[in-house]
Amino acid sequence: MRLQLKQEWTLGKPIGQGGFGSVLEATSEETADAVAKLIPKEPGAERELLFADLSGARNVVPILDSGETADSWVLVMPRATRSLRQHIESAQGRLPLHEALVILSDIATALTDLHNRVVHRDLKPENVLLLGGRWCLADFGISRYAEASTAPDTRKYMMTYQYAAPEQWREERATSATDVYALGIIGYELLAGNRPFRGPSTHNFRDQHLHNHPDPISGVPLAVAALVEECLYKAAQARPTPPNILARLARASETTPSAGLAQLQQANLSEVNRISEEARAASEAQSEEERREELAGSAGLALTRMTDYLKDAILANAPTASFQSHRRGGAGWNIMLNGATLKFTSPVTEQRYPWGQRSIPSIDVVASAELSVSVPENRQGYGGRSHSLWFCDAQTVGEYQWYETAFMDSPLMNRLSRTVDPYALSPGSEAAGAIGPGIMTVQVAWPFTPLSIDAIDDFVDRWAGWFAAAAQGSLWRPGTMPEKPTQGTWRQH
Repeated sequence: MRLQLKQEWTLGKPIGQGGFGSVLEATSEETADAVAKLIPKEPGAERELLFADLSGARNVVPILDSGETADSWVLVMPRATRSLRQHIESAQGRLPLHEALVILSDIATALTDLHNRVVHRDLKPENVLLLGGRWCLADFGISRYAEASTAPDTRKYMMTYQYAAPEQWREERATSATDVYALGIIGYELLAGNRPFRGPSTHNFRDQHLHNHPDPISGVPLAVAALVEECLYKAAQARPTPPNILARLARASETTPSAGLAQLQQANLSEVNRISEEARAASEAQSEEERREELAGSAGLALTRMTDYLKDAILANAPTASFQSHRRGGAGWNIMLNGATLKFTSPVTEQRYPWGQRSIPSIDVVASAELSVSVPENRQGYGGRSHSLWFCDAQTVGEYQWYETAFMDSPLMNRLSRTVDPYALSPGSEAAGAIGPGIMTVQVAWPFTPLSIDAIDDFVDRWAGWFAAAAQGSLWRPGTMPEKPTQGTWRQH
């Protein structure tokens, strides 16, 4: 197959398949050994995405020619001896220190020349090629092309999981520090003989890159181990710059340090470990906040669906009732009938540890809301009942759903002092006492009852019955509480 670009090329047999195109042998009158990468013209992916200003950069695979066919963009490059991935696999384990330092220095040289100019965003051994005796970077622009050519609903996590920096998992903007992180992964792989994070699932990789420390690299100078660990800091701004990496690799390639310098390097490694732990903790906190926001968003949708079902059932069966949305927005509402009020308050996102000075319960509450039925106080001073709605992992660690519960004062106290009985509580010190160990002044009055839209009838029937009783003047304080057995309906330490 002949292809006319700036010069005419003869394309031969395939020699590889990339994530976004095929690679073919290519020759011309001027160049006997090259490759042509044919990249499909995907919607949204413009030609310019594949090209970046790499002028003057060392250790970057050059583009010999470029152009297009009817359905592909074409990049012609010199044919490399091998990829770093092939080199790693042939070594079948860790590389000798000197060889690893040479490879890392070659990569760092390219990143230094491109620092604050171009971000690769998908640096990995497959994209590092041995060309003319030096390890060079290839496929600049491919990751930007891949993102542009991917539909928005499938674009999430468009990256190579083993080498992706924490900021990529958070879908933040990639910078030079993103390439430094990938260089740290490569360095670890060369020096330890395996990658620091091994997945295997997408969820595992995300969790490991965001939270986990890699195991220390043994059998290498402390200065080298510290440098790799610094490249793997979770906080992008804490990672060394490519020029700093290149200078330190050059020093590491020199003579063995004296006893005093070796001791200083040990002290430096301790400081690296301390900073790394701080960065890991910050990354974990940020990731936890994201996790809770995602859970709270899903929880709000689920609860709105269930309470709308309750609202619609009440209004359909009591058409004379009046309905009022809460003025402050959200999903809250009131339904009034003959002096009785059924009230739903919108869910709010809870803090990670809302329990005050109490011992922390084992339950993690992500969001909470309240449902109540009330009447003007009757002659016994009773005004109605309210229940807590908690989105939490009440029964199985890490498995979240909505639960309905309620609280009461201890039988040793004067229950008649409360006009609302049982009553709702937000997660806090009082609730912590009720669901924690021991006997406290507040106790659980209604078992933690799972709520779901596919088993909603009992929930609707109970609240419709209480609302009807309130409207008829026959809603009374429960004669005994708890009204149902509560033991074992939530997790304890």
